Amino acid sequence: MVKQRTGLLPRVRIGNLEVTRLIVGGNPFSGISHQTDTRDWEMRDYYTAARIKAVWKECERRGINACIARMDNHMMRLRREYVNEGGKLLWIGQTAPEIASIENNIRAAKVFGASAVFIQGGVVDRHFREGKAEELRKPLALIRELGMVPGIASHDPDNHRRARDMKLDVDFHAVCFYRVEGRKGVIYGPNDPDERFVSEDRDKAAVLLRELERPCIAYKILAAGRNDPAEAFRFAFAHAKPTDAVAVGMFVKDKKDMVAEDVRLALEAMKSLSENPSECTRQ
Repeated sequence: MVKQRTGLLPRVRIGNLEVTRLIVGGNPFSGISHQTDTRDWEMRDYYTAARIKAVWKECERRGINACIARMDNHMMRLRREYVNEGGKLLWIGQTAPEIASIENNIRAAKVFGASAVFIQGGVVDRHFREGKAEELRKPLALIRELGMVPGIASHDPDNHRRARDMKLDVDFHAVCFYRVEGRKGVIYGPNDPDERFVSEDRDKAAVLLRELERPCIAYKILAAGRNDPAEAFRFAFAHAKPTDAVAVGMFVKDKKDMVAEDVRLALEAMKSLSENPSECTRQ
């Protein structure tokens, strides 16, 4: 169910959470550009703790109520500082593959205040590739047991279908618009020169959104800065279910008013599609 508020970002339900249809992503904060190694370091050097918290606060001011952030020691400590300073964004945690025990990672995220947790896409992809998808049941059960909302991410639309068909206990799917798995969750690894952001992948992900009954969070809708933002928001919302959200990373060094611009583009896309429903993809 969508809650539409005049002049504000609509909200949807993910599990027991009410989140805005625009969520701030976390890759730029962690120096993950999916562009070049130089760009990674530009993001790491720019995004001090103070600047990350400032972006989160600006997101609050602009009406966004949720963020995605990795469940590594750096981001968990930073989230604690942010909350202690009065920060209100809900935290949707992404597991950190470099932490050996996914269960311990999930328990730590609970202690540090995560409201939802999804298993990182590269980890999910590897489990399906190696025929070990059943092993995902245990960490997903732990997420729910600890009172958080469980989900999975994947770069492969078919893995989301497989997860649905085997009835993995998830309340949401984080759907990547592009099949980019080069880093496979290695935060300080080099960018893969063979990563390709191709329109066919986006089209397939868009079809998937309508197939999945559970709410989805569409991510990498901007193709890591390669797509025109206005077109990307319009495409994403045109193909999303009314119960879906989108997540975008924001590197405000490039544009100081990027948070405000992304909110404006999301609202304009949703408003235009509500006035021209024939443009929305239907099941």
